[in-house]
Amino acid sequence: MQTYFFLLAALLYLACAFLPSQRRLPVSLGIVAGWLLHGGALLSDMFAADALRVGFAVMLSSTLWISVAAYWLENRNFSLDSMRVLVLPVAAVAVVLPSVFPGNMVALTGKSDWFLAHIAISILAYSTLTIAAFHAVLMVLQESRLHTRPGPAAQAGWFALALDRLPALLTMERLLFRLIAFGFTLLTLTVLSGVVFSEQLFGTPFKWDHKTVFTMLSWLLFGLLLAGRRWQGWRGRTALSFTLAGFAILLLAYVGSRFVLEVVLHRVLT
Repeated sequence: MQTYFFLLAALLYLACAFLPSQRRLPVSLGIVAGWLLHGGALLSDMFAADALRVGFAVMLSSTLWISVAAYWLENRNFSLDSMRVLVLPVAAVAVVLPSVFPGNMVALTGKSDWFLAHIAISILAYSTLTIAAFHAVLMVLQESRLHTRPGPAAQAGWFALALDRLPALLTMERLLFRLIAFGFTLLTLTVLSGVVFSEQLFGTPFKWDHKTVFTMLSWLLFGLLLAGRRWQGWRGRTALSFTLAGFAILLLAYVGSRFVLEVVLHRVLT
């Protein structure tokens, strides 16, 4: 049953991604309907009696589920309609991945309460920094649009017109750094919970594996960006480059490494 819900949510996301911006209410309602289907199917798929499903597909689907909500809420306060064509197609792909790559179930019996807390915080950190990465891509497109001589409005597509209606770049930049600051805080909590409670969470002491190394590299990049912004006034292309690089490394930390181990090497992980 979850598979049908996943597919229906994906179809709703795709339909809403490319509807004209003039159809604001149907788009908004369609996104909410897809998001509810996505979340309900994900919840029933992830949780079983005293067990939790883990894997790169589940993590990616959960991340995009929260990212869609973040986009929808952000678009209520600011005109960010053009982000639809970035977020929703990716969400449409992510929503069906758990049906194709189910991962594996991990027993919760004997696990510390910090195990679920650690996973929840890490998903929130991933989601916040994912929407920050989409935001950065949108800023790159916006800046490129500003340096391109616009044609007649009648000949411009809805996406180009939506880019023209974005808030000023300085406002977009302030929003970006708010997202990064919040995501960095969550990522810090993820790192701390992983370090302090490693033995309780995973049954082994803290160790430097690929996931830890990539996570720490991403944390350092985002921390350096915020410090550079605070004391050196970093902005523009520097900020966007740091954001996208930090996100790419963070993506490798769990999703990328789990994809290689589960799909390429066919290892069953716990």
